[in-house]
Amino acid sequence: MQILFTDTQPKNVRLNARIVNKGDSLADLDPALSEGSDIARFKGNPGQVFEGFVSVDGALSRVAIAGAGAADAADRRLNLERSGAGLTAKYLRSGETEMVLDLGFAGLNGDDAAAVLTGVFLRGWSLDQYRTKLAQEKKVSLQTVHVIGAPEGTQAAWEREAAIAKGVEFTKKLVTEPANIVYPESFVAMCEEAFAGTGAEITVLDEAQMTELGMGALLGVGQGSARESRLLAIRWNGGEKDEAPTVLVGKGVTFDTGGISIKPAPGMEDMKWDMGGAGAVAGGMLALVSRKAKANVIGVMGLVENMPDGNAIRPGDVLTTMSGQTVEVLNTDAEGRLVLCDALHWAQEQYKPARVIDFATLTGAMIVALGNEHGGVFANDDTLADQLLGAGKATNDKLWRMPIGPAYDKLIDSPIADMKNIGGRWGGSITAAQFLHRFIKPGTPWAHCDIAGMVWSDKPGHAHDKGATGYGARLIDRLVADNFES
Repeated sequence: MQILFTDTQPKNVRLNARIVNKGDSLADLDPALSEGSDIARFKGNPGQVFEGFVSVDGALSRVAIAGAGAADAADRRLNLERSGAGLTAKYLRSGETEMVLDLGFAGLNGDDAAAVLTGVFLRGWSLDQYRTKLAQEKKVSLQTVHVIGAPEGTQAAWEREAAIAKGVEFTKKLVTEPANIVYPESFVAMCEEAFAGTGAEITVLDEAQMTELGMGALLGVGQGSARESRLLAIRWNGGEKDEAPTVLVGKGVTFDTGGISIKPAPGMEDMKWDMGGAGAVAGGMLALVSRKAKANVIGVMGLVENMPDGNAIRPGDVLTTMSGQTVEVLNTDAEGRLVLCDALHWAQEQYKPARVIDFATLTGAMIVALGNEHGGVFANDDTLADQLLGAGKATNDKLWRMPIGPAYDKLIDSPIADMKNIGGRWGGSITAAQFLHRFIKPGTPWAHCDIAGMVWSDKPGHAHDKGATGYGARLIDRLVADNFES
């Protein structure tokens, strides 16, 4: 979607919209519209949209009023995003190709106005390219939003937000595309294209290089697939030259059958988004790079496909990780931690980070615990945990802190190896975090974000349609912006 700023009312655009606060008077509107909004019980609640029609110079014009909630609401920014998203949701497939959005109401400042535009833009993303017989009235029509009445500072604020939105869209695309389109090698190719010319440095390890490094866990997960595994690192040096980087590590299982411990057939198609952690890291990195963040950040993604052919790992096999620790595989469907453990160890060896945060659609137990409202965060450092919680609250990529500790750690001890890859029925998301913790070097601040319930949604959200939510990209950007930029 194209956002254009203009000083004058564009001609021949029949859809006009404005943002209002809860309780704002609409007396300046056409009397029929003002009365109609009362009849329709329009209150100006966040995301609520009222539509009416007026005749202007003999031509019929649509007028849309979007609510932004109370002007003094604590979550004002998110409410403004909902107001913009509400307009897009209503008119994206309406047949209208252009909309004039007047931001000269509701007492908005530049940052407020940019929040509205963020909602407008993010809610407009869709992937319809495979729907060759989609009815005309169901196709996306809205292409351009003309912005008038923008408060001072809006364009500068939107330039920053547009860079972040670009990252969110990239995450959505990676998560939405089917597994025959996004697999380890093509994931790398898509990132190489997205980051071309940005100044980011890309490193790719193939299977031969990972074998030489001893990444037996990551390679073990992928050995049942015809698709070769990859390790991808994207480095952005935007901070001080000698400053230790923040390292983000993403689970990138581009399709997860469960392997020999195969999943039930119903719902297995959803496992194309089991690379949502890697998608979040890629999108977050694109947001940081696009806005030239003043920080040193590296995104590392372990990319594999978990398939059950005759070469696949079996329950009972023992794998040797890059760290030298051994893992008894009791369930091949607990594969994400096997991918992450080698990626985490490699990232620490390679980059000597100031802190490490991993993102993964790791456990169904996380969805049982928190549903689809929060991701879980586990951490060995209270400051880092609080920084993640704050970034999640600010962006609506919400997190909830979960416990780790020695009592849980002993549940993954193995009688024949250093550890086993599952810890039994209880506390499944916690024992998965404990597994990862064993690969974090002493003294390194670390947090694990289990986002299994957050990367995909069966219903529209505040700034996304059904499907990929883009979760994690904005969280990463905000975490870095608020805490690690120079």
